[in-house]
Amino acid sequence: PKVEEVDLLVTRRSSVIMAAAGAAEPRVWARMTSEVIKGFGRGSKELGIPTANLTDDAILKLPADMDQGVYYGWSKLPGEPIRKSVMSIGWNPFYKNKTRSAEVHVMHEYEEDFYGKEMRVLVLGRLRGEKDFDSLDALIAAIKEDIRMSHEALALPENERFKSDPLFSEESA
Repeated sequence: PKVEEVDLLVTRRSSVIMAAAGAAEPRVWARMTSEVIKGFGRGSKELGIPTANLTDDAILKLPADMDQGVYYGWSKLPGEPIRKSVMSIGWNPFYKNKTRSAEVHVMHEYEEDFYGKEMRVLVLGRLRGEKDFDSLDALIAAIKEDIRMSHEALALPENERFKSDPLFSEESA
């Protein structure tokens, strides 16, 4: 990679870990509950990175100060444990989407799709803004780096504690 790319990765990684480690109190950006709907079918097929697409209603309820970009947090499906997740919110400029979407990649391999199930998502940190890519390979590399950084940030005790958030309690399930 070029020097600027390495500097950007180090800066991104440092800011995520510093924020998660308490340099700034971890923030809950959003608590979302949504049915998982069919998307464009690109996550698994084209990218090799399956995503759960959330409804337009869930997207409309996001906080006004929540910009387009990539975020990390926790997610839960009925009857499943709480899992690490990374989420893209925005227009997906590489694909020139006409509508805003919220797509959650759960860091777990599922045997089958879970369309129609309710997903709960707790969004904790922002990794980066939305951007366009020159190639599919560049997009996939960025997503893999987002997943790696999310995994690292969510392993910290400051973020682990959010697994007990009321969003995930049995009473609200």
